[in-house]
This record gives sequence, C-alpha cells and structure tokens, in this order.
Amino acid sequence: MPPPELPPPQSHLPEAAARFGAHVLASAAAALHDTGSAAGGGPSAGPLPGPPPVPVPVPPAAVPATAPAAGAPNAALERLLRGPNGLGTAGLRLSLREEPPPAGPSADAAEGRPVPGLYFHAVPEPDPQRVEEIGRRIKSWALDEVSLFPDEWEDQFDGFSVSRYMVACHPDAPDVDHLMLATRLMVAENAVDDCYCEDHGGSPVGLGERLLLAHTALDPLHTTDEYRPDWAQSLHSDAPRRAYRSAMEYFAGAASPSQTDRLRHDMARLHLGYLAEAAWAQSDRVPEVWEYLAMRQFNNFRPCPTITDTVGGYELPADLHARPAMQKVIALAGNATTLVNDLYSYTKELDAPGHHLNLPVVIAERENLSERDAYLKSVEVHNDLMHAFENEAAALAADCPVPQVQRFLRGVAAWVDGNHYWHRTNTYRYSLPDFW
Repeated sequence: MPPPELPPPQSHLPEAAARFGAHVLASAAAALHDTGSAAGGGPSAGPLPGPPPVPVPVPPAAVPATAPAAGAPNAALERLLRGPNGLGTAGLRLSLREEPPPAGPSADAAEGRPVPGLYFHAVPEPDPQRVEEIGRRIKSWALDEVSLFPDEWEDQFDGFSVSRYMVACHPDAPDVDHLMLATRLMVAENAVDDCYCEDHGGSPVGLGERLLLAHTALDPLHTTDEYRPDWAQSLHSDAPRRAYRSAMEYFAGAASPSQTDRLRHDMARLHLGYLAEAAWAQSDRVPEVWEYLAMRQFNNFRPCPTITDTVGGYELPADLHARPAMQKVIALAGNATTLVNDLYSYTKELDAPGHHLNLPVVIAERENLSERDAYLKSVEVHNDLMHAFENEAAALAADCPVPQVQRFLRGVAAWVDGNHYWHRTNTYRYSLPDFW
C-alpha cells in the first residue's frame, strides 16, 4: 500500500529565500553536481532509496503562535509578550494578535497547552496511519530485537509517544521505513540518557566509561583478533548498548558513509555534553548561565535534525553540510529545541529526586531571580535563539539556493516545529508551572 499523501512540510524560512527563479536553482545545482563529481560524492546507494532531490519552494514564514496570560502580567511577562529581543531579531518585532489565527490547526487544536509567550509554529496533526504503524514497529523492535525494557517500564515507553513525535518531526519522509531510522535512534538515545544519566539507574559516577563503551556501538572498535570477540560480546551486555548497536546498524544500512559519520560526530558531541553536566552534579556546582548554555549546545537534540536528509531519502552533500553557516543553523536549531525541553519538563524535573539543572533553575540561582521570573526569562532566551535560527536559515537559503540546501533547511525547520508539538501535547510526561 503506498504511503498516505503528506501535507507540505512546514517552514519558518522568510519569503526572501524563495525569490530565486528556477534558472538560478538549476545553475547552482549544476555547479554542485560538478563539484560533487570531482569530489567523488553522490547520493546514497543504500537499500532505502528516496526520491531524487528536487527544488523545494519555501513558503512565507508561519505566524508565531503565542498564548497571552490571564490577568495582569508583571514587567517580565509584559516584556516577553511584546516580542523577541536580542540575538537575530532585528526587524522581527511582534505584537499580540487581536484577530483570530488563520484557518488551519491552531496551537490548542491538540491536547496540551503551549507555554505562554513562547515563539513557535503550529503543525498539522501527524498522519494517524503512520503513527499507528510506527508505534507497532518500534515496540516490536524494543521488545523482540533489543530487549530494551522490563515489563514494569511499559507504560513509560507507551507514554513517550515516540511514533507521534517522529511523524510530526519528519513530514517529508517517503515511507515508514525511513521514519523508523529516526525512531530507533530516538529510543536508543533516550535509553542511554535514562539508564546511564537519569532516573533508571543513571549516575554521574563512572559515566565517562559507560558512554565511551556505548559509543563503540556507533563507532566500531578496530582491534586485534584476540580482543575483538570480547568487544563484540559487550555490545549486548546492557539495553542501551543493544539499542545503540541495532539502531546504528539500520541507519548505516540506509545512509551514505558521509551521513553515517556525521551522525557519529554529533553523538560524540551529545556524550561530551552529558559529561559536563555529570561533572557539575559530582561537584554540586550550578554553572554560570553562559556555561549552562554552552553545555546545552552539546547535550541537546542536534543528532535528530542533522539526519533529516537521510530520513527524507536524499543527501545533503558533505561539503554543504560542513559549511560554517549550515553548522550555525543546525546548532541554533538544537539549542532552541532543547530549551523547549527545559521549559516543558520544568515541573517534571522539580518533582524528581535530586537536583536537576535546567535553564530556569540556573538563571534563578545565578541571577538571583524568583522561580517565576527566571522561567519567563528562559522563554525569552528561547525566543531569541529561535529568531536567530530563522534569520541564519533565511540568510543561508538566500546565499546558497541549491535544491538540497533548501530542502534540508526545510527539514530542520520541520523538526523544530514537530519537537515543540510533541512537548506541548505529551501531557503524560509534561505539565506547565502555575506562573500565569
């Protein structure tokens, strides 16, 4: 059965990025083809071929959805609702809409309430047939292929709603098989986080050793014949390593060598961020705000949007992915989406045992603000990063009107939007603080 027709991917990229005519895109694509041929690069020849790269027109920017607070806001909330300020927001001053939003899915159409004042873009509801099929497949993989969790964790696995998450984040995936590449990796990454770092047996003590050995499931150990069997056996020794090994095996079978190595690199970044946070936990130190944000640039969602081309069935060539402007866009997307997690998981982390660091907690401690004002300032930081992401993405799209670049930027933007959708609607895991 062919996959259901998908709605057009959402995009934040301003209209300026779509001003280039077809002849400009064709010329840029031809130049890219010549460069790629000389470098020996080309699209993946893996077992999951996708449609060939085509020019993807970029629609005008979506209108940000904000939810005004009830009652009289204090100065911090008034400043927040007036609109973004700071990084990358010149010319992007916003005011609260008095007219109803345009037709289409609203921020409150699905379950869950958005953070008041948060800058985000609504997305269509994920395709229910894909959500159901991926939910069936990912649970079968978790239970039958990698023995990921015991029976008593099943409700938490189901409550994670990973199938709805991935369908929302990858609207241009050609089929369920491609979506499963991202879904397995998402589940495996969360298994490592929960079992090594967080509330299912995690600890900062000895974390470096555990992460290093788990990373060899992604980046294979090349050793002598005498010691290779011991390493191979170790990949089955715990649930996180089993999940990493299997998810990466599926991914590498569909991705090009360049895409696979890109993911390994970003997973190393993720593990480095885990170690910084663990060091603060062991020393019982609350970092400065800028230090926390530096950690969050590594301990963040970056590995997820960086594979958007593989999940979409095409490849952004390595030289274009490595451009500093593209790296900046991807980093800003990861930073903004991770602060979404900080904001929506705030009450969940306060209720959990131990001292959890998130941006509101760090700002409250380091800037001597109340919990409420620190939370509202964290929303501002998120909004500034979101506008920086959109500005940088628009500039790159205008500067490099190559079809793969345009499509990749749309894919990253769709991931940013889908990530917020999942956090907002996952009321099994998240609820908002009573600050409004």
